[in-house]
Amino acid sequence: MNITTQLKEVLADLPEGVRLVAVSKFHPASAIQEAYDAGQRIFGESREQELSVKQPALPQDIEWHFIGHLQTNKVKYIAPYIAMIHAVDTFRLLAEIDKQAAKAGRVIPCLLEIHIAQEDSKYGFTFDSCQKMLLEEPWRSLQHIRIAGVMGMATNTDDSAEVQKEFAALKQFFDELKERFFADDPNFREISMGMSHDYLLAVAEGSTLVRVGSKIFGERIY
Repeated sequence: MNITTQLKEVLADLPEGVRLVAVSKFHPASAIQEAYDAGQRIFGESREQELSVKQPALPQDIEWHFIGHLQTNKVKYIAPYIAMIHAVDTFRLLAEIDKQAAKAGRVIPCLLEIHIAQEDSKYGFTFDSCQKMLLEEPWRSLQHIRIAGVMGMATNTDDSAEVQKEFAALKQFFDELKERFFADDPNFREISMGMSHDYLLAVAEGSTLVRVGSKIFGERIY
């Protein structure tokens, strides 16, 4: 697979205002470098150990996004450089990111992961538990995180109507959170949804960040 050609094809699908996170997890640094040389700057990884090897070996202007389930004991390793954390699913994790960002002298943008799929294996807040967290937990006192929006993964299914319904529900929930909790916060603007098999549906429903891996890099190498 020609990474440069595939990257350009994906980018051509994206309207203005939608950014591409090239999901480089399980692919070697050489593949990331090829995409970088073709102009891509945002890359997504889901394992701290893997990212900690790649980050110092690749260009330092890469914007690394952590897109996987993040354990609190791993936050300290990525806090000095991570550009965004997509999958915050507990207040405890948000507070740990704030703590480690403070030590690094940074403010880290975070997305609240919302469970929208018909699959129990996926992580994330329910709509109700997310609102409960925002109502009850002291997140406004955290000075070194910025809640920048929401993230969700649709059901892994060929039923495009179901996927579209889930994406539409996430967009509606984003709008509700914006009105209720973030009306005066211009930083709350991201909806991270859509992957290689469904990013066109996600864009149609309002995604601002799509996470595309196999369509660019091919199937995972390791």
